[in-house]
Amino acid sequence: MKKKLVLLLVLLLSVGTVLVACGSSKNESRGGEGEKPYEIKWYTIGTPQKDTEKVFEEVNKYTEEKINATVKLTQIDWGDYDQKMQVVISSGEPFDIGFTEGGTYVQDAQKGAFLPLDDLLDEQGKDLKEILEPALLEGARVDGELYGIPSNKETARQSVYTFNKRLVDKYDFDLSKVRNLEDLEPMLKEIKENEPNVTPMATIKAYLPFDYILGEEMPFGFALEGDRDHVVNPFESDIAMDTFKTMHKYFKAGYLKSDAATSKDSWPMDVENWFVRKEDSQPYSDLLWSRSAKYEVVSVPMEDPVTFNNSVTGAIQAISSTSQNPEKAMEFLNLLNTDPYLRNLVDKGIEGVHYEKNDDGKIKDLPARIEKYNMPTYSLGNHFILDLYENDPSDKWDKFKEFNDSAEPAPTLGFHFNSDPVRTEIASISNVSKEFYPALATGSVNPEEYLPKFNQKLKAAGIDKVLDEIQTQFDEWKAEQK
Repeated sequence: MKKKLVLLLVLLLSVGTVLVACGSSKNESRGGEGEKPYEIKWYTIGTPQKDTEKVFEEVNKYTEEKINATVKLTQIDWGDYDQKMQVVISSGEPFDIGFTEGGTYVQDAQKGAFLPLDDLLDEQGKDLKEILEPALLEGARVDGELYGIPSNKETARQSVYTFNKRLVDKYDFDLSKVRNLEDLEPMLKEIKENEPNVTPMATIKAYLPFDYILGEEMPFGFALEGDRDHVVNPFESDIAMDTFKTMHKYFKAGYLKSDAATSKDSWPMDVENWFVRKEDSQPYSDLLWSRSAKYEVVSVPMEDPVTFNNSVTGAIQAISSTSQNPEKAMEFLNLLNTDPYLRNLVDKGIEGVHYEKNDDGKIKDLPARIEKYNMPTYSLGNHFILDLYENDPSDKWDKFKEFNDSAEPAPTLGFHFNSDPVRTEIASISNVSKEFYPALATGSVNPEEYLPKFNQKLKAAGIDKVLDEIQTQFDEWKAEQK
């Protein structure tokens, strides 16, 4: 009997030890219930704010309760972000979530810096998946895989002419007659003659209606109308010559600054020294811009809304391939994008400290928001659960959804070109474009003389080889969509 009791006791102790070891191993690696919260390391863009630590004390109280995790946010300033994040990625430093966008997102995804997210989205991000605009998921795929969570906001781009409303009213201009670049001429002439302290055109580069591969300065694009299945050199089109001619006419008339091609001025909207500029719009943009500029602006469309790759990949949160707990990172992204309290806390700060809420639920910034916690809203996540400002229309988010639904998809939406096979040619072409494009696009040179030279140099740099490679990859991608 004693031997049996001893054996039973040994057996029970052994089983208990195994269970404790298994539980300990699981909880240490994934921050299990009852264990120390997992710390999510999050890099994002923007000027570091004085009150970030104060706000994230509140964030962490909430996330610890909800998902047993805390968040360490590191902001890197605008001009330094891309370079510093490439150092972080190249060094293999462990982190969980990083802001990314556009071509940088695609390149980093292709080189393995980010984890594919479809499985995580199905498991830890179910609520998030339900609220994301379908176009965002489609446009953010790279080689068929989703590597980042786009900010749920406007999915389309609509370029507009934006005017200083004070000057529009002063001269009684009829903006309903503005349809294209040529329609601006009478207004530009009057401003030039009567407003010596105003530049008629803030540096506007000529707009050509193409879906560009590698950016509008590079000579690779698909037409938005007509043949949408074949890549061309937009600078060989008739519309390019006509548009550059108009810009040159305006330049000679003094409607642009004389150094328009080389100026590094960003033309901030809060300096009222311009009449018309080109912007990319969304519903009620004029209200947002007017609030920021502290004077009224008004816009008219240059094009119908179109969903481009760069309009859906302009603000993405990716999970690093070095993350020690990608499941927990996805849990946080799921909560951030679906929980109004957390989303507004991260974006606007602490109620009563950084903003106040009116009886109708709309908000007003307090001085501490502007001075100590002014975060870049677009980069942080879902817009549709953000509180409205007191002068925002109540139907703002409904109009965003209508805007998204009305947009036509660009020819290459979801297609991401792999430039590796023609890297040498692209480097040469880029140098040629930098030589010619700024001067042509701002009207600084005569296109009848310089545009043929531009295209000849593009030929010599290998443009045909690159066009063939783009077309081959596009055709293969297109076939996979059927």
